Parts: sequence; C-alpha cells; structure tokens
Amino acid sequence: MPTSFSYAQLAERFRQLDEFLLQHQALWRPRPFTHLHLPWEAELPELASWLRGRSLEDAEAAHNQPAQLQAPAPFPQLAAQATALSCMDELPTSSPLAPDARQSVDVPGRKWQQIQAFGAALRFSETPQHWLDWCAGKGHLGRQLASRGGGLTCLEWDKALVTAGTQLSQKLGVVATHCQQDVMTDSVSSQLDPTMTPVALHACGDLHVRLIDLSIAQHCRQLALAPCCYNRIQSDRYLPLSSLARQSALELTRDDLGLPLSETVTAGARERRQRDQSMAWRLGFDLLQRELRGSDRYLPTPSLPNSWLKKSFAHYCRDLAALKELPEPPQQDWEALEKRGWQRLAEVRNLELLRGLFRRPLEIWLLLDRALLLAENGYTIRLGTFCPAELTPRNLMLIAEFEHPSAST
Repeated sequence: MPTSFSYAQLAERFRQLDEFLLQHQALWRPRPFTHLHLPWEAELPELASWLRGRSLEDAEAAHNQPAQLQAPAPFPQLAAQATALSCMDELPTSSPLAPDARQSVDVPGRKWQQIQAFGAALRFSETPQHWLDWCAGKGHLGRQLASRGGGLTCLEWDKALVTAGTQLSQKLGVVATHCQQDVMTDSVSSQLDPTMTPVALHACGDLHVRLIDLSIAQHCRQLALAPCCYNRIQSDRYLPLSSLARQSALELTRDDLGLPLSETVTAGARERRQRDQSMAWRLGFDLLQRELRGSDRYLPTPSLPNSWLKKSFAHYCRDLAALKELPEPPQQDWEALEKRGWQRLAEVRNLELLRGLFRRPLEIWLLLDRALLLAENGYTIRLGTFCPAELTPRNLMLIAEFEHPSAST
C-alpha cells in the first residue's frame, strides 16, 4: 500500500475493509470473555473444537500473529483476506537530528524510541513554523521536534505535567510555551491557527478526533498523528467522521472499538501473571454468578486493585459477590471452580485468535475514516507505519497537508 493516497484510493480501500468487516461481523463482534458459547460455534464446530482444545501457552504463542495459525477452515482463508487488507507500507524516514541526549532523561525507553521514530517519519513539504504538541504530557515529543527549528506550544490538562514540562524545557534551554488546557473545551480554538503544525503521538479517542476537527476548522496547513485507544469516547456508539463512513451499515459499539487494542507486546512477565490470574478468577467468578443470579448472562465487574489477587480464591469470590450485591455464595469446591476459571481462560484466549484476525482491518477502517474526513476538506494524505509493531502495536501514522479549498470526490 503506497504511503501517499488520492481520495479515490482512500475510498476504495475503505470500501474493501467495510465489506470485509460487515460480512464477517458475526465472527468478531461476540467477545469470548462474556459468552460461555459463541453464536458462530454452531456453524463452525470443527474450528471451535480445535481452538477450545488448545492450551493457554498455545494461545499466547499465537496472540501477536494469529494469521500464521494453521487452524481449520475458514480460518486460513479469513487470515489471508485480513492480511491483504491490512497491508500498510512503512513511511519513509529521514535520519533524525542528533538530539540533545539530555532530552531522553525522564522518558521511559520505549516511549523515547517511539518519539524518535515518529519524528524520523515526519516530513512536510513546508518547514513547520510552530509545533503544537497536543495532549503533550511533559512535552517530550514537542521538544524533540522543536530541535529542528520552529516555535513550540504544548497543551496539557494535567497541571502537574504542565509544571514539570515547563521546568524541563527551561532546564534544556528549549523555548516552549506549556499551557494547561482542556482540549475538549471551546477555549482551545484560540490555540490553533494556519501557521501551527499540530502533532499527537497516541492521543486517545475523542482527543485526537478533536484535534482533526479543530485543525480543519482553523485551516492548519499540516498536521500529523498516531491515533490510539479508539474506544475512549464519550458516546456509547462510534460516530463516523467522513461522509463515506456515515454511509456504511457498520455500527460500532464502544466494546467493538476496543478490538484493535487487544494486541499487547509491552507487558512484563510479572504483569502478565497478574493479568492472567485476574482474568482466570473473573471467569471462575462468572460461572459462580450465573448460578447465584439464576441467569446465564455475563455480569460486568469493576476493575479491582491487585491486592484482591492476594486473597484466597474463595475470599475473592465472596467479596466480589458482596460488591455486586449478590446472594452469599454457598460452600463449594473452590479449588475445582478456580481450575474451571483457568480452563476457561485458555479457551477464551484461543477463541480470541479468530477475533484477532480482525484487529488490524478494524483499526485501518477507523484510520481511513479520519483520513477521508481530512481528504474531504482539502488535505492530501499520507499513511503508513512509523515503527515496528514490537515497539508499539499502535504504529499507524497519518500525515495531512492542506492543498486546496475543496476535495474532488
């Protein structure tokens, strides 16, 4: 897939993804974590049985590359389609300027690598006059880009991060304006003008959509972003941005929008163990709550502190039942119930591999909706990856430059 696109190319790729996602939504919408049996299992018994028969270790080994799994039909055919539709070129990169080594101080190593990769892939036909670091945190990205030249404004709502960012910029001798700003309020409009080049590295959901809308409204000549957390939205359902997406029959819930985020590559061994125990215990409790309520339906439970995992499993279940105002659980074989929870975790993780085939297609569908909105408003678009997935699965980047008053569609 080329990095630079005409509107027609964006629209054609969007339509292909839209058709694929619509055709197979019965496979990727239901979440194995919340269903004892998935609707598609009756139609694909061989695939369901094969996936359910695998171990938790098998699932972990295939998690990041589900398309490579040699599973029964129609898994390989779907994997081939998903892979073809998900193809995205790397953005051309330039050798980054040797940054002030002090800039990487106070930045986690992986984040610093992402910042450097983002900057190396960032090319505009006009030299930016003034960088606008959107949802900037301490402004690490903005300072790195400002080393190329141009002014710098960093917008961040957290006062402590604004203060820390201001101190860092002063310490490093970088001229920067750090503003405490809620970017979702009307007052943020005054921070953007055509001379600004807004950038956002992993701004979540509504935050990066807000940036796109304001950049269009304020006629910013150029902008770049790497979206993240498409499910961090205030509405219960996804509100399509472009005219093409608004015509689509695909309706996405907030849960659906979480699918692209289900790929993980950064968790350490201890974090993975805690995550697995938490999920296995929740799945064990799910079996219990169905009995207590006399209802064969999933019951959402709140996020719990890790200290809950230090309890016995029986204590955990009794406390969670009380928290959810359920009847007191009767005495039972807690060890057997916990074991069933771990077994369910293995089945869930393996069944999730089918959904995993649709992670990237849905993510690119969402990225294209953003690109199409900008293209409809006169921007030329470049899309591609700015770093390997091992550095961050959210490695897609959109670069937009204003070219003419109205797009030819």
